[in-house]
Amino acid sequence: MLKNIKSFMIMGTAVTAVLLGMCGSASASSDSAKSADPIKVVYHISDIEQAVDGLRNASNHLAADPTVKITFVTHSSGIDFLIDGAKDKNGNPYNINVEKLMAKGVTFDVCHVTLTRRKIDPKTLMEGIKIVPSGVAEVARLQAKEGYVYLKP
Repeated sequence: MLKNIKSFMIMGTAVTAVLLGMCGSASASSDSAKSADPIKVVYHISDIEQAVDGLRNASNHLAADPTVKITFVTHSSGIDFLIDGAKDKNGNPYNINVEKLMAKGVTFDVCHVTLTRRKIDPKTLMEGIKIVPSGVAEVARLQAKEGYVYLKP
């Protein structure tokens, strides 16, 4: 009889271990489902000097992770590369790289406060650019409300 009790205890322990293992794999699969969600990143550009690096970083980022969701938020002189016809210090037009990134789903936001303060007509921006009320407020909103990771090139 003692042998039967030991057998039941061993059997019960084995069943418990199997059930716990199943719970663990259910949890692991829900964790992997969460990790399958694309990473969301905000590239914060507040100075025109950051534009070339930011565009290159975003292109490299997409090459490494094609599922990443990237948004550029620009203000101050950081909006200058999004003005139609803008060129870098070597004379290369920005629109080529901006358009390539847009074709891959990257979005570009420009600060309305900056446009107003600098008296820049929104019609001079490249096609497809979104105007947000405030660049810094948009960076904060994306991080706090939408789970974006912050990058500053």
